[in-house]
Amino acid sequence: MGERERATFGAGCFWCVEAVFRELQGVEKIASGYTGGTVPNPTYEQVCTGRTGHAEAIQITFDPAVISYEELLEVFWKTHDPTTLNRQGNDAGTQYRSAIFYHSDAQRQAAEKSKAALGASGYYKSPIVTEIAAATEFYPAEAYHQDYYLNNPAQPYCRVVIAPKVEKFRQQFAPKLNKQPAGR
Repeated sequence: MGERERATFGAGCFWCVEAVFRELQGVEKIASGYTGGTVPNPTYEQVCTGRTGHAEAIQITFDPAVISYEELLEVFWKTHDPTTLNRQGNDAGTQYRSAIFYHSDAQRQAAEKSKAALGASGYYKSPIVTEIAAATEFYPAEAYHQDYYLNNPAQPYCRVVIAPKVEKFRQQFAPKLNKQPAGR
C-alpha cells in the first residue's frame, strides 16, 4: 500500500461537494468540515454566521496511484461555479467560497496551473475567483453533516439540489467512478 495524500476543497455547501467526490476511484475517505478561519473548533452555527473566516470544505484522503491531484482538480473545477464570489447557488457568504487549500508546494503549483489554464480556456465566461491558500487546521463538522447525502437522500435539499448535481457529475466523469463509493 503506497502513500496516501490529502486534498482540501471548498466549493459551496459541503454536502454537495462530499456527495460528488465520494464516488471517485482512488478516493478512500472524505470528511466534511471547516477550514481557513480563525476560531478554533468552530461549530456549524458559528461558521454559518460568516464571522469565523472558515469555509465549508471537504478533506479527501486519496491514493495518488489511482487518481491524481490534477484529476481531483478537474472534478473540483467542473462541479461548482468558481466564478461567483462567496456564493454557490442560493448559499451565500464567505463560508461558501470557492477555495483550494493546498498541502504541499506541488499541490499549490498544480492548483495555480490548472486555474490559469481553465481561465485561459474560455470554459467559463466570467473570471475565476477561486482562492488558493495553504491548508490550515481542518475541523471535522458535526457527525450529522458527514455522509449527509448518502444518509438523507429523500431530504428535499438532497433531492432538489444535490441529486441533479451528482447525476450530472456521474455522466461527465463516468470512467472515474467507483463501483462502491468511499466511506468516511
